[in-house]
Amino acid sequence: MNIKQTCMNIEKKLNKLIIISSPSGAGKTTICKYLIKKMNNLDLSISYTTRPKRITEKNHNDYHFVDKNKFLKLKKDKFFIESAKVFNYYYGSPFTGIKKSFKKNNNILFDIDWQGARKLRKNFNNNQILDFFILPPSKRELKKRLIKRGRENSQEIQIRLSHALNEMSHFAEYKYVLINDKITETVKNLIHIINYNILISKLAIKTRKKLNTIK
Repeated sequence: MNIKQTCMNIEKKLNKLIIISSPSGAGKTTICKYLIKKMNNLDLSISYTTRPKRITEKNHNDYHFVDKNKFLKLKKDKFFIESAKVFNYYYGSPFTGIKKSFKKNNNILFDIDWQGARKLRKNFNNNQILDFFILPPSKRELKKRLIKRGRENSQEIQIRLSHALNEMSHFAEYKYVLINDKITETVKNLIHIINYNILISKLAIKTRKKLNTIK
């Protein structure tokens, strides 16, 4: 089955593809973990990546860690619905995650950047996608968060800050933009918006069915 056929089959379902994007340090990975804990019927799309595994990460839980040759082979075999190169490492979201989640009648959550979001929008119906861009309260706060997490040296932090400005220039491509000042409030707002959209979709389907019976 090719990509077009797979996407068409998935689009027949009610389930949502929920995208969370943000510059490094704005909190999207932490937000995604909270959403998975707090929401029922929501799975995380676990990406494949060529970057080294961090001490706190678990293979096949945070990411599927593979080498460059393996990744490029999977990409050539059309294994990914989207892939991108960020800071010289490759990242890709597998088709299998979407199909497994929808088979369970679950929604699926993507922790991806604007490049990946564009590719998902290109392959799926707009009504099936809920995309959010998370902004930091300020550039100063973003720098503070990058320093606090202690992963990069001062030169790497400056590179990430420069990259963040480019990332943030794509916020207008998203349906929803939230400023992550307090993470608990941000998660609460995300849950309200997601549940609202799911409810509207269900009501729209019921309405269409009723109209068809009248005809």
